Amino acid sequence: MLKTLSIIAVLTVASQAQAKDVIRLGNLKFAHYGAVSYMSENCGKYDLDVQERVFPKGIDIMPAIVAGEIDVAASAADAAIAGRAGGTKIYAVAGFSQGGARIVVRPDAGIKTIADMKGKKIGVARGGAQELLLLAELSKFKLTWSDKPGKDVQIVYLPFADLNQAISAKQIDGMSQSEPQSSQAINKGWGVELMKPYDTEMGEPVRALVMTEKMYGNKALAERFMKCFVETTKYFLDKPEIAQKYVVEKMFKGQITAEDYKDAMGNAEFTYDITAKHVQITTDFMQKYGVGKMTTPPKATDWVKLDLLTAAKKALGVK
Repeated sequence: MLKTLSIIAVLTVASQAQAKDVIRLGNLKFAHYGAVSYMSENCGKYDLDVQERVFPKGIDIMPAIVAGEIDVAASAADAAIAGRAGGTKIYAVAGFSQGGARIVVRPDAGIKTIADMKGKKIGVARGGAQELLLLAELSKFKLTWSDKPGKDVQIVYLPFADLNQAISAKQIDGMSQSEPQSSQAINKGWGVELMKPYDTEMGEPVRALVMTEKMYGNKALAERFMKCFVETTKYFLDKPEIAQKYVVEKMFKGQITAEDYKDAMGNAEFTYDITAKHVQITTDFMQKYGVGKMTTPPKATDWVKLDLLTAAKKALGVK
């Protein structure tokens, strides 16, 4: 009996020693979010059990953070900014991708420039980089917009997956869409590229990796997570064939082709970096165009915290 109890005690101690810290990760299903997704398979060596939960849109992750269900999230900067403005206790600790947006129009819609969108229905998902980029382009051409009839352009708000269905069914004339869905729409002949909307002060949108203030305060845990993030991102940058296989087969389960992925990543790239300047410009654009409906926009320097990223890159010899 004593021997049995001793064995159980030893096994219990060993089990506890091998237990990994659980990190609950909120993510989205896009090609350029692939490296973040792969962390669920690559962080064991850092004694982390990264448990991924996929959300429809970035703004959907914020309530889960508030509820204490998510520790780290991959998000468009817009959604993170809106969340912070609404009181969500998060820090932007890195960037993980940039680009990844495209304005696509139906071949028969007669749209050759943004100015031709007058009188048209243009689809976009609410609360992401694609919405802000679209509104900035419409503003440049002095076009008015609303989700109700009566303005120059009628905005049709739909989830990302439904946008492709809407343009294929000719329910909308064009869309501001993410990758790989925009590349897929082009490859299937539903639409043609009008432009990559990066010609404003915001440039290419940078997606933010955000961390709860509580996790950020646990320095040892946060440091291990950030090292895994940097290592995993470098792996995807160094091994594009592995990145492609993972995104096509694991994330999308064959719903997109290798060609869709390659075209998508021709318009996006994995990265580590984000700057307070980029976040502030994005914040200013959101306030200007009424995205996120923020009463008090957060000041970027108050919540963009890059010390963990800097230390992880230095430790791993990544520039």
